[in-house]
Amino acid sequence: MTVPVTVVTGGSRGIGAATCLRLAAEGHRLALGYVSDATAAEATAERVRTLGVRCVTVRVDTSEEAGVERLFDIARDELGAVTGLVNNAGVTGPLGRLADARTGDLRRVVDVNLFGYLLCCRRAARDMAATGGGAIVNVSSAAATLGGAGDYVHYAATKAAADALTVGLSKELGADGIRVNAVAPGIIDTDMHAAMGDPDRAARSGPGIPLGRPGLPAEVAAAITWLLSPDASYTTGAVLRVSGGR
Repeated sequence: MTVPVTVVTGGSRGIGAATCLRLAAEGHRLALGYVSDATAAEATAERVRTLGVRCVTVRVDTSEEAGVERLFDIARDELGAVTGLVNNAGVTGPLGRLADARTGDLRRVVDVNLFGYLLCCRRAARDMAATGGGAIVNVSSAAATLGGAGDYVHYAATKAAADALTVGLSKELGADGIRVNAVAPGIIDTDMHAAMGDPDRAARSGPGIPLGRPGLPAEVAAAITWLLSPDASYTTGAVLRVSGGR
């Protein structure tokens, strides 16, 4: 039986870390990509290893081609042929109106959230086509359809692009045995909100969500894991909303 080997970008914390743990419980070997926090990445990797699976950590800026190539090379050389990709690395920049956004922040959001996804998908498509198939899950956002007005329309725009990438690439790669799907989380209780300048944002969100609360990283991880699994063998081109009804 082939052991799944999955690359998870942005895997050191939040949704990425929860996904690594859930996939490890399902027997996946993992290449955990992180951009800066080596301590958090290694802590997640150690938790993965306690579940009896192999995990390597790789420092990578997914907006840089050489970094993405190195990430996949290490995954292949140390773990085996890559069968899965979770495109999760993402940034928002500070909360605020587009008119007030700094050019550097806009460029960074596009570089990581769109160009980085394209680079990772391209390498995954090449590797998986050569070995007989696989599965890609792009982490999108409910903001792709809600628009993010007043908060981060630039981020929402990149997530709408991720949805288009998912649908188009699923059609392009179907004949190669590669499934491409996305999850679109709503407001999830992670430290992303503090990073964008509003640490209490998730806690305040409950009244505006039909289920009455923000989501948990593990709830998104469960959806990602299903999309990577054989149970989703006839699912491709889907954008699965995990947003509490919002």
